[in-house]
Amino acid sequence: MPDTHLLDATRLKFGIGQPVPRAEDPILLTGQGRYTDDIALPDQAWCVMVRSPYAHGVINHIVTEAARAMPGVLGIWTGADLLAAGYGPMTCAMPLKNRDGTALRTTQRHALATDKVRFVGDPLAYVVAETRAAAKDAAEAVELDIDMLPAVTQASAAAEAGAPQLYDGIAGNLVLDFHQGDSAKVATAFEAAAHVTRLSIRNNRIVVCAMEPRSAIGSFEDGRYVLRVGCQGVFGLRAQMAKDVLKVPVEQVRILTGQVGGSFGMKANAYPEYVCLLHAAKQLGRPVKWTDERTGSFLSDQHGRDHEVEAELALDAEGRFLAVRLTSFANMGAYLSTVAPLMGTANFWKNVQSNYRTPLIEVATRSYLTNTSPVSAYRGAGRPEGNYFMERLIEAAAQEMGLDAVELRRRNHIRPAEMPYAAASGSTYDGGDFTALMERALQAADVGGFTTRKAESAARGLLRGLGIGNFLECTAPPTKEQGGIRFEKDGTVTIITGTLDYGQGHWSAFAQVLHQSLGIPFQQIRLLQGDSDELVAGGGTGGSKSLMASGAAIVEASELVVEKGRAAAAWALEAAVADIEFEAHAEGGQGRFRIVGTDRGIGIMELAHRLRQAPSLPEGVPATLDVTHVFNEAPQAYPNGCHVAEVEVDPETGVVRIDRYTTVNDFGVIVNPMLVAGQARGGIAQGIGQALLEKVAFGEDGQLQTGSYLDYALPRAGDLPAFGFLSHPVPATTNPLGAKGCGEAGCAGSLPSVMNAVVDALSGLGIRHLDMPATPERVWQAIQSARAGA
Repeated sequence: MPDTHLLDATRLKFGIGQPVPRAEDPILLTGQGRYTDDIALPDQAWCVMVRSPYAHGVINHIVTEAARAMPGVLGIWTGADLLAAGYGPMTCAMPLKNRDGTALRTTQRHALATDKVRFVGDPLAYVVAETRAAAKDAAEAVELDIDMLPAVTQASAAAEAGAPQLYDGIAGNLVLDFHQGDSAKVATAFEAAAHVTRLSIRNNRIVVCAMEPRSAIGSFEDGRYVLRVGCQGVFGLRAQMAKDVLKVPVEQVRILTGQVGGSFGMKANAYPEYVCLLHAAKQLGRPVKWTDERTGSFLSDQHGRDHEVEAELALDAEGRFLAVRLTSFANMGAYLSTVAPLMGTANFWKNVQSNYRTPLIEVATRSYLTNTSPVSAYRGAGRPEGNYFMERLIEAAAQEMGLDAVELRRRNHIRPAEMPYAAASGSTYDGGDFTALMERALQAADVGGFTTRKAESAARGLLRGLGIGNFLECTAPPTKEQGGIRFEKDGTVTIITGTLDYGQGHWSAFAQVLHQSLGIPFQQIRLLQGDSDELVAGGGTGGSKSLMASGAAIVEASELVVEKGRAAAAWALEAAVADIEFEAHAEGGQGRFRIVGTDRGIGIMELAHRLRQAPSLPEGVPATLDVTHVFNEAPQAYPNGCHVAEVEVDPETGVVRIDRYTTVNDFGVIVNPMLVAGQARGGIAQGIGQALLEKVAFGEDGQLQTGSYLDYALPRAGDLPAFGFLSHPVPATTNPLGAKGCGEAGCAGSLPSVMNAVVDALSGLGIRHLDMPATPERVWQAIQSARAGA
């Protein structure tokens, strides 16, 4: 159960539950942030990649002689050079099985292609020169002799007989034939159902579009590889680079990360450029820097989403859910990234049930390689999609059965009295109040006034629609995470963690937990997270688990500090250890050790100073209050909520405008409401982007047709409404803080609420479903087709 003393913190200005501004914002807003591209090391050289202009082809020759002779060029390397150096490939080692029990068929991706190119942007060589301009000139002078081959860009097309084959050893481009669920029981449920709803749903591919393009600096210092790079966790990236790629002990690799301008899953893994930089740095004996340009990012960064899904829901005559079935094609791109197969398989399975009583689930996903950029996790990584499929099925089923969609949800919600609830997906929901939360959202959104607003829109020639998006996410389970606490000589206290802030605001939230636990002044707390040399564990940031992992680690580490502090305070106060007690927030708000029943005591900060100044200490008295602690693990959590969107559609242009947007969420115990609201709004904005604007498009030859912001639309401020944000928390019982995670939930609620609203607006024309993105062109075409068929 959550530690109750952590939940009653409203009296503390910087305690849990307070909207404390982000500690890093003054640094970033005054230009003091240090992103990778801000770093310039002495004697630094520049790297530029040579990429394939073709989606598929056989490499005959890479001619570099003329480029090598150009001014300022220090070296040019190809795949043959890196293979000769003995570097290993990047692979996917996820323990997923085919339906016949055999293992996932993985790809072996070396940093540079040697036999074939498999997507536009596939790296073939790289140039290092004294300046970036010189490196770019030389890269353009590298000659490529490639025999082009036919390309395939869609997963379902890659499954067809006669489709281009990307690898000789992977028959039919199929890397995983995933199946989970009891097919016979599910089939029986569908046969016995009073009604079956079926939808074909396209989960559109997304370019991640982080604010900061990928950038890295490789160096070789004192016999060690050092990589300065934006990532999601230095501990995990060090292990991947050392063990899989560089083939050296982890002690010979150091990863350093400063500020990171967004990632959303994309910067979590090793990339080919990192190997190239480290090899060149070792060869040249000087640092080598690379910073991608935006067009390069569109080509070489891992993309998100991209599934073709047949979704089915079986219901009885009263509208109670009997079974849900997803049959999917998943596009992996040209190479398997570290987590590529997870989204359309295990995460579909865990999340499609959402917060509904659904006895049976079946997920069958066939994952195919295509001549496109590799796909990986993108905010939510399959969790928003699972909820989206269920919510679209519910809306369609309600319409087909003549039922009220809200009542259909109520009828199937899991009740608080049923908690803990053993879901068909294998998850055990520890708590939630789903119907009450939805009712609060409907009230806050003034759904009762929708009919009047719809009539007002109609008077202006516009179609108005209302969309509900219930969601429940199964977060990633918190794994081993460091919770180091170090009392510094300058009077500050450093939290050392293996998670990594790439926009979330960890510093303030973690400091609030520490302030709550030990009474250390908030302004004196610092955060160290981006140096692998400082870590003994680290799960990185991803899967909406950071606070559950690092927060729990800080709570447990604080308990160890108190344990050490009681022994130290007994020495300082000349008392027995048994007579020492600790109060986290004594008079003045700071932590204080004191002798029980007296007013004699010593503050925690003063005690740390006394220990540091002592020339010698008796046996049994700790030299410092410092703690290096590793939180073991905890079950995943289940954040949930309800989003309500209202849109207006102009039938003459197809333009969709979101007019109203309300959310009520259960994120368990909220440490910092300001940060949580910001995280939710960011996720909503990205969900709106996918729902209304964003789509990666490829030509038949595999050329990326949306390779810049001239062709690829991101949501702007004017595309977004004001977001109403309310909380209906039910504390989690599975971690010391009672937190549930919030970072990706915005996408899970916005995809279904916005698309349900769009379809509702168009339903009067007989339109039953529309795929994302609901761009003006797509909406207008749907309206014209509906009118022509009327």
